[in-house]
Amino acid sequence: MALITGSTSGLGEVLAHQLSDLGAEVLVHGRNAEAGEAIVDSIRRAGGTARFYAADLGSREETARLASDVREDYDRLDLFISNAGVGPGPDRRLTSNDGLELRFHVNYLAGFQLTHLLLPLLRESAPSQIVMVASRSQREIDFDNVMLEDGFQGFRAYAQSKLAQIMFTFDLAPQLEGSGVRMNAVHPAPVMDTPMMEAAGARPRSTAEDGARSVMNLVLSEEGWNGRYFHELEPGTALPQAYDPAALARLRQLSVGLAGTGAASRGPGSWR
Repeated sequence: MALITGSTSGLGEVLAHQLSDLGAEVLVHGRNAEAGEAIVDSIRRAGGTARFYAADLGSREETARLASDVREDYDRLDLFISNAGVGPGPDRRLTSNDGLELRFHVNYLAGFQLTHLLLPLLRESAPSQIVMVASRSQREIDFDNVMLEDGFQGFRAYAQSKLAQIMFTFDLAPQLEGSGVRMNAVHPAPVMDTPMMEAAGARPRSTAEDGARSVMNLVLSEEGWNGRYFHELEPGTALPQAYDPAALARLRQLSVGLAGTGAASRGPGSWR
């Protein structure tokens, strides 16, 4: 059983088909019901099993509802791929309900919230995996200006949200040791030919299939990787902030407050 956020197009769509071809039941997620049902129909016509869930990950309430619906409908979850994202762009956009900077919320905070809410199910389904689809485009987080009210730049917003995904991975994965749940982050490929990058006006340098190869490298590996950041197919190095325990703790505290998960936030062991 695999849940892939943002799987109605681009990298997520490719992953949905590839995982289905390997025999996984795929939970397709997106905002567009028509596009989602088309992906589900395509998977079913190919002999696979899939189901669509609509949710706007720019909304804390809809993100929580997505997790609740999955928990209600299924008694196991083998794989969660946090793939949904908003690309770089010149406009500063806010979430409609919470007034948070949109890229930080969709690219990072929604994945943080879903991971927390789905973690009991992932533990019960162990061995299981969490994969954060991050990026080599990273900027350190200014904790005094996280929502970029001062000096907004679209690339900066995108890049700090991607570093946040890696920091979350480095923070949570060690606490999952021994649970049977593994968590890793990956930069899949440079500027893929996806709708997100097209909307950002970026010139493609690779394909969604290239990116899927990197993600599936983690999913199918028997190496037991946990708490790693991969640059495509090889272990990579993130920005120094990602290795700073104080920064990890600060991001954790911030994220718990913003996501409203109710998780404890007192340091190591807080996710147990």
